[in-house]
Amino acid sequence: MSAQSNKLIVVESPAKAKTISKFLGPGFVVTSSLGHIRDLPQDKLGVAVEKNFEPSYVVAKEKAKIVKELSGLVKNASIIYLATDEDREGEAIGWHIAKATNAAPEKLRRIVFHEITREVIAASLEAPRQLDMSLVNAQQARRILDRLVGYKISPLLGKGLSAGRVQSIALRFIVEREREIKDFKPQEYWVIKAELSKKGHPLKFLATLIGLKDQKYEKLGITNKGEADKIVTALRPAQYQVEKVTRKEVKRNPSPPFITSTLQQEAFSKLGFSVDRTMKTAQQLYEGIDLAAKGFSGLITYMRTDSFNVSKQAQEEAVAFVKQQYGDKYLPEIPRIYKTKVKGAQEAHEAIRPTSVRNIPEEIKNFLNSDQYKLYNLIWQRFVASQMGSAIMDSVSVDIRTSNEYLFRATGQTIKFDGFMVLYIEEEEEDTDRKKATEEAKSKLPPLTEKEILDLVRLLSDQKFTEPPPRFNEASLIKILEKNGIGRPSTYAPIINTIKTRKYVKIKEHRFYPEPIGFQVNDILKENFSSVIDVGFTAKMEEELDEIAAGKQEWTAILKEFYTSFNQTLSKAEEIISKGKKTDRLCPHDNAPLVVRFSRYGKFIACSNYPKCKYKEHIETGEIKKVTETTDQKCPECSRPLVIRSGRKGQFLACSGYPKCRYTSNLDGTNQKTGPEMTSEVCEKCGQPMVIRTGRRGQFLACSGFPKCKNTKSIEQK
Repeated sequence: MSAQSNKLIVVESPAKAKTISKFLGPGFVVTSSLGHIRDLPQDKLGVAVEKNFEPSYVVAKEKAKIVKELSGLVKNASIIYLATDEDREGEAIGWHIAKATNAAPEKLRRIVFHEITREVIAASLEAPRQLDMSLVNAQQARRILDRLVGYKISPLLGKGLSAGRVQSIALRFIVEREREIKDFKPQEYWVIKAELSKKGHPLKFLATLIGLKDQKYEKLGITNKGEADKIVTALRPAQYQVEKVTRKEVKRNPSPPFITSTLQQEAFSKLGFSVDRTMKTAQQLYEGIDLAAKGFSGLITYMRTDSFNVSKQAQEEAVAFVKQQYGDKYLPEIPRIYKTKVKGAQEAHEAIRPTSVRNIPEEIKNFLNSDQYKLYNLIWQRFVASQMGSAIMDSVSVDIRTSNEYLFRATGQTIKFDGFMVLYIEEEEEDTDRKKATEEAKSKLPPLTEKEILDLVRLLSDQKFTEPPPRFNEASLIKILEKNGIGRPSTYAPIINTIKTRKYVKIKEHRFYPEPIGFQVNDILKENFSSVIDVGFTAKMEEELDEIAAGKQEWTAILKEFYTSFNQTLSKAEEIISKGKKTDRLCPHDNAPLVVRFSRYGKFIACSNYPKCKYKEHIETGEIKKVTETTDQKCPECSRPLVIRSGRKGQFLACSGYPKCRYTSNLDGTNQKTGPEMTSEVCEKCGQPMVIRTGRRGQFLACSGFPKCKNTKSIEQK
């Protein structure tokens, strides 16, 4: 490569680099950084709080070779195009690349694009800009905030535990929902329905009891079988007459094209994809697929977005496709424009859509793997449907009054015009009552007129119980995070992955169940850092990060404001947690107050004089299994207190002086042993006594000087 002759384009991934390189001539070199190349150090805070929060970034060891190669390419390039993703994180990655490679500022150009197609890449190269330091600083502020919270709080939680600023909110939602479910007391109620028919008509239909005279159903007090039977008995001889028939035309509009959160939710509901699986597959579709004769091309626009905006060209293409495929009647009167409802959304971005509607899923299916096809088909259908006409329903509601004043209601719905529903129907929400109501609304009714007398076929009474709110799944957790302004498109997947990998939660039947350690971490944070893991406070921080990105706030000022309050909270928490929460009991060994402490196994009670006194005991919550319990018995070998420990074969007594004294016995004091049995045999390698040990294949002789001397031999050799 001749000096200063090539234009260098740097992206994050090899797949993205491969696709873009197909669109460019020989004057360009396209390479990738393989994601982030610099970050705060892992072994220390890396933030000089006293120097206006100056970060100390380091190049990860595994990225040293990449940085060296990038530096060589940067040095010999005439122009350097930083083509990392178009969000804040991408902007920051581009900035880090420039800093780590010592790129000359006059050579730097920043280009962004919503989709990876030949036309869009060419257009972006024609309109480069400078790095947007407001976006970079917003990302720096987020990273430093997360480091301050994690680095300062984690040591207080116990060995092996850690806290995060945003994922702690997600954990809090899961834990609080679990406790709500645990405390829920089901209430019995009965639903009464009448199966009715119209004279001379074969269709039977169901009507549900909704009241008596002017009383609504809730006031009837049908909370047991006796009450239900009493009403059924009263209804059997009654006459059933149509009181009112309400007919109306109902329009159902299509949903907007996907943004990150709705894609993750719908892919979970319809395809059973985890958030991580969805984003990895979307990344592949965005970075480019080889379509043989059509060449390499990105199939969807950038998948980390919270904007419903759609380019005019893409909208016109969708309208033309619908007109050709379905006809004018499937188009709305005017093209649909969706307004973004997400607070702080990046309006300059686009929604997630196919780069070309002409890439019909079925026609390119052979070029995609199973996950790619399923997700692309979902995105393609949702986008095309978003530009189609409304579905029109004929809705009928019939009120039926009995001669003894009970009121029933039957509803029905028929599709008059399917509109967008010919292509795409959004997954119903998980609310079971809503699902049931939707199904009932679709039931068919015979033609009915007011004052018409109906025949009673039979009465049905069903026992029901109120149900607790459902546990969160990945889709509903993202929905509540988004609703409360927690996190942004690029953070939903990492939030969920973090609480899973830290084993704070487990997933059973696609639902989140908090683990004991998750309860513990949440409780410590809630008790000592309530302001930090407060939903409103975290949402406010997101808004302030948005303002930094928009150039309306100074990033270090936001950090200073946060840290002043946080540091005061931290000091109080350190004092409380280090001393432990006092109980009203005294230690049986030295009469010092007993306190509640924490370990990675959960809560336990310990002496406040630790480490002088090592008294510990269980808290009867079922969450502790590995904390030792001191007994009032003495070790026959050294007179230290005996403690109860747990091993593979259950509980046993052991000397509290372990490892100096290895005395153990059963809980009843039998089978006492003081460790390996000594023999008169001497190790020929080091001269120390040989002992009898037990392994998987039975007993054997081993040197008592282990691990310095590892000499062993079979018992038969003795």
